[in-house]
Amino acid sequence: MSIRQDPPHGAKGSRGEQPAWKQRAVERSLRTATQRAGERVQRFLDAAQAIITERGTTDFTVQEVVDRSRQSLRSFYLQFDGKHELLLALYEDAVGRTTTQIRAATASRTDPLEKLRTAVVLLFQLCRPDPDAHRPLFAEFAPQLTGSDPAEVRSAHAALFTMFAELMTEAGEAARLRGDLHPRRMAAMTMHMAMTPGASVGEGRPLTAEEIWTFCARGITTPATENDILIK
Repeated sequence: MSIRQDPPHGAKGSRGEQPAWKQRAVERSLRTATQRAGERVQRFLDAAQAIITERGTTDFTVQEVVDRSRQSLRSFYLQFDGKHELLLALYEDAVGRTTTQIRAATASRTDPLEKLRTAVVLLFQLCRPDPDAHRPLFAEFAPQLTGSDPAEVRSAHAALFTMFAELMTEAGEAARLRGDLHPRRMAAMTMHMAMTPGASVGEGRPLTAEEIWTFCARGITTPATENDILIK
């Protein structure tokens, strides 16, 4: 017969468990490491964004980013697989800021169709090629990404798509859209139209926000909204 003995005071009954003080120490260490890694990543992103803003292009090297950030090449490759992943991070950040800006602009609107129109026009303006605005992430990188990595595009656009789907659904529930359309599919198509860079018609004349919105709106709205389509 064996006699069960209680573990010494302060010891754990399971070999896999750690004392509370040790768990707290590990958690603090992990938080510190995570914070430092985040700071290093942000320095690389800021450096790359500064180069893009200065040159108006995504044509730069990893070494240039490393030098601008005052960090090491080894540190860069601990955070990113390469330039493509760095550009993807920058693009996701840009799309996130665009989403926030559009949400703020539509928040002051009350009419669902006016909200949708505001979102389409602003998205077009923020994504269109403009040498003076330095938006190569949309004009150069996004088209390449769409062809090579569609899954990454969907991930980067997730929050923006959710917002457009909400706006489209709201307009549909207010009977401002055709009843035979699927709001989420229409949101995806409208986003694609507004974000397509470099589109031109006729003699190379760039498309305008008014033309993009009118084209989209005439395809999704009810006849009763005809007078509400044009940009005011």
